[in-house]
Amino acid sequence: MLAVIIRVDFEKCNGDERIRRQDDDMREFSFRGFICYNALENSTGIKGADITMNKTKQDGNIPVNKPSKKRLKWILITAALILPVFLLIRFIMPTWTPKIQGSNSISELRSVSINGTDLTVLIRGTNKDNPVLIFVHGGPCCSEIPYVRKYQDELEKDFTIVHYDQRGSGRSYKAGQDYSDVTARTHVDDLIALTEYVEDYLNKDKVILLGHSFGTYIATQAAAQRPDLYEAYVGIGQMSDTTKSELNTLDKLIAAAEEKGDKADAEALKNLKPSIQSGTAIVPRDYVRKYGFAARKIDDNLDYVLAFLFGTEYNLSDAAGFYMASAKYQDALVMEGLTHPITEIVTDLDIPVYFVMGKYDGMTSPEAAKEYLDSLGGEGAREMVIYEESAHYPQFEQRQAFSKWMRETFKGE
Repeated sequence: MLAVIIRVDFEKCNGDERIRRQDDDMREFSFRGFICYNALENSTGIKGADITMNKTKQDGNIPVNKPSKKRLKWILITAALILPVFLLIRFIMPTWTPKIQGSNSISELRSVSINGTDLTVLIRGTNKDNPVLIFVHGGPCCSEIPYVRKYQDELEKDFTIVHYDQRGSGRSYKAGQDYSDVTARTHVDDLIALTEYVEDYLNKDKVILLGHSFGTYIATQAAAQRPDLYEAYVGIGQMSDTTKSELNTLDKLIAAAEEKGDKADAEALKNLKPSIQSGTAIVPRDYVRKYGFAARKIDDNLDYVLAFLFGTEYNLSDAAGFYMASAKYQDALVMEGLTHPITEIVTDLDIPVYFVMGKYDGMTSPEAAKEYLDSLGGEGAREMVIYEESAHYPQFEQRQAFSKWMRETFKGE
């Protein structure tokens, strides 16, 4: 057994940062006293300190306490009893969005009837007089309502932000209902009707429209069809010529695999080129994630899991709907975007257009997006914004920079 006692008495200490270390088990180690970092004159001495150390050593090893088998058994039994109760509560618990303080604030999570179906809508902002943003989520079928509050606290100070779960997605999915006839055209019509509802509800003449990922496929069409509803359009992770975009990503992934010496991945990716060139397939997203072209500064999958388990906007019943909708209807919408690229559907936009892309985005190619932006006809400003540290989620990965850009662009700050 080794016993060590150290006593430190400083004559003078002006530091604020103090650490007290004490082990209750005196058989192993005892360290008493306060240590003030400002008392360290340099790496070789301690100013104003009187240190006395007494050591006694006996033969034998320092004992290590291990949990007993009986204790471990009770821990496992307790966990087995608590976990089902927790999951049941999470499955049926009511959902809400936390209140924002302020006499003119708004914080609502509710259903709105749009074109004969109920869509879940989240509205948050510190001041209803602020400009209104409508976010169109991507996926397809991947609502961002479960975790988006984590990343939009700065935006809520300057904008009233509207998110909604699209028809047949997330909380807008109804078990037993068939959504197989829902197309991008359906989503465009719903978005236009929702925009009219929001402008009436919040007393606005126009709103700023933001799409993310597949949401840009929907939002670009809505903006082209009804430019009178929108002050501007912001495409985050903007879709473009899907085949060109996927080929750009494929080349980047092959280069990344070869750089890391992953010969098997590089060869597998090269074998995908004919099907991607023909417009019948996209790059498998597990490769995109593996090589850092999905997200670099956040973990969106972990965000979903934590939100489903502990968040307030979704319970586990909603999470089940989220995953069922994705499994059933995502592929058909992806193929629609592949076979009917947005570049062929919308060639003119008569409002200001901004494409916001992460430099390392492999879900939607920045290069293909820039080519699309340059080709867009119509009136209004055109701007390409690249975030150097982000992949597919620049609005989250560099949220402070994105919030600053939004304020400067739309509020002149």
